[in-house]
Amino acid sequence: MKDKRQQIMEATLQLFAEKGYEGASIRDIAEKACVNVAMVNYYFGSKEKLFEQIVELKSSTTRLQLDEIAGNESLASIEKVEMVIDAYIERLFMHRLFHRLIHQELILNQREALQCSIVNNLSPNAIIIKHVIETGIKKGEFKKVDIELTIATLIGTINQVLLSKKMCNRLMNKPDDYVPYEDARFKKRVSDHLKQLMHAHLLNK
Repeated sequence: MKDKRQQIMEATLQLFAEKGYEGASIRDIAEKACVNVAMVNYYFGSKEKLFEQIVELKSSTTRLQLDEIAGNESLASIEKVEMVIDAYIERLFMHRLFHRLIHQELILNQREALQCSIVNNLSPNAIIIKHVIETGIKKGEFKKVDIELTIATLIGTINQVLLSKKMCNRLMNKPDDYVPYEDARFKKRVSDHLKQLMHAHLLNK
């Protein structure tokens, strides 16, 4: 059985995805989670703190996965990069509405404390990817590249196709009712493209 805290967080995710951060009130969240407002306030204090804790939970789950990939000594550096690509595509496609919400907060910059919390939670994941690439360079497997912009290229490509379905469909020459994120072929297309790009960009031939 779910505990009340988890119940509230899951309800919040659903509401934020449906209504956005501004559109979902604490009362809406309590009603969705089948708890009272006082319980939401007891566990989280405010809607902003609730959002921060959800971001922390989601990013820490990704971090565990990235740590496992980075620490696997049986893998070549390029294999680690490939696994990072697949991990990001899988998680971001699955949680795309929440991902868009995070980026909306980063772009609008209306809540300084919340934005700082998002950046502080997401940046350690990028540092793990940076370490993978740095290690590949030190081992002579990778060329000396601009590591930070390599990470921006990798994550930025996924962001670009995720942030607007309409724009993605126009770019891919697909009809408006097509949902690319639920199409395994499209997911594979993005994965294959990024892997091909990283092979050409990183590998020391």
